[in-house]
Amino acid sequence: MPKLSEREMLDFLAEPGHLARIATVAADGAPGVVPVWFIHENGRVMITPRKHSAFLANLRREPRVAVTIDEEDGRYRKVLVEGRAEILFEVGEDRKWDDVYRRIACRYVDEASADYYLVETRDQPRALIGIDCARAKVTTWRMPSADEPYSGIWARRYYEPGSKMDAALAGASSATGAKLRVK
Repeated sequence: MPKLSEREMLDFLAEPGHLARIATVAADGAPGVVPVWFIHENGRVMITPRKHSAFLANLRREPRVAVTIDEEDGRYRKVLVEGRAEILFEVGEDRKWDDVYRRIACRYVDEASADYYLVETRDQPRALIGIDCARAKVTTWRMPSADEPYSGIWARRYYEPGSKMDAALAGASSATGAKLRVK
């Protein structure tokens, strides 16, 4: 399956509007997933949980998280980050990172709306967490482009032996010497 290049991944993560979904582990071991606003800066995915959010309580106890960022149409680009969340600023230290919070808000709404949102929610304490991508497992994928073989769309383990896709993948690798674009 085609992966995003480093440049494609950074460009994708910088595009406004994509939601992240953060998965944490609850005290009883159950998984929990929450859609959140995010920003990717200085090699970190940064998210702002509110003081009483369940996912903040979860990551205080168990910092391992998985974060997915994807798009619903187009190239279906996806980034998965599996790592440890670090609290960069504790709840109540909000004024120390207001600039980050504003940049996050501006990724989802226009500047005037972001400023209004920040003023209206200023008394709602938040933490700032970050997942360092250099210390995390980062997986990317996308749909093949028009000039790439469609047979590379899935990881090899998904192809049923003897199926049309299995034969196409085997033919592409032996007949053309093309590199397989699979994970």
